[in-house]
Amino acid sequence: MDNKIQRSRINDALYEIHRDISVNLSAKELAKTAAYSEQHFHRVFRQVVGETINSYIRRTRLEHVANQLMFDHNSSILSIAEKCGFTSLSSFSKAFKTQFGSTPGKWRITKTSSSGAPYLADPEISAGYQRIKNSPLPEPEILILDKQHVAYVRHKGYGRDIKKAWLLLQAWAMQEKKTTGQQIGLHHSNPAWVELDHCRYVACMTIDEPLKRRGVVNSLTIPGGIHAAFDLQGRYGELLPWVGKILDSWLPDSGYKLQTTPAFVHYRKNQFLAKDDLFDVRLFLPISVL
Repeated sequence: MDNKIQRSRINDALYEIHRDISVNLSAKELAKTAAYSEQHFHRVFRQVVGETINSYIRRTRLEHVANQLMFDHNSSILSIAEKCGFTSLSSFSKAFKTQFGSTPGKWRITKTSSSGAPYLADPEISAGYQRIKNSPLPEPEILILDKQHVAYVRHKGYGRDIKKAWLLLQAWAMQEKKTTGQQIGLHHSNPAWVELDHCRYVACMTIDEPLKRRGVVNSLTIPGGIHAAFDLQGRYGELLPWVGKILDSWLPDSGYKLQTTPAFVHYRKNQFLAKDDLFDVRLFLPISVL
């Protein structure tokens, strides 16, 4: 089968996984979504994504748990694990320690700042962190967003090579004669503890309705709901430290909890496409009161 078709079908399964990581989805259900037999789905998923479906779901859920443990100090470890799709506390604790080298309880106590984040190993991001670390946080606006239909290209990594995904999406839009919509970047991973090369990013452009013809470019729906919106400006290397600062300094005392749907940015100016490396974005964090 054509690699583009395989990737498109696996993207359908990834969309179901990331739409809400707390939902219990079996490999059988995901295989049906991707229009494969279950056995063939396992093989193609590993070929396209680079890991097994069970490993991918477990790792993604553990990353969400790590987020919740760091920024929600009022909920129990069990309730957070259950919120992120784990049903057994013992198996969850074992998987968490294997993934992060720490028990969930110890992680919650010691992981209180992004000052030692893996992304600081990148010289440009480290320099960006130094530039913004003493800057005051912007005041957020609390909004209820509608769901958004987007065309998208997935990308692995949070480095400068994200530009490739944006160029591909732009080329597709020109070829399909699509009116350029709102540029959106979905951030599936928190680089405070996920290595930059392993972070999952999605370059998106708003469209009026889901695509009927798909290939390298597919379509998904970004969930709506309550979000905290932050207006951020700067140059390449500063955005991830800004996000880390918001999560470290604003979220814990805000009275809100981070939801399991992905955070994203609306680009008014996209640093991956701008010749001067500058960005102007609105960051949306999915939140709830309970």
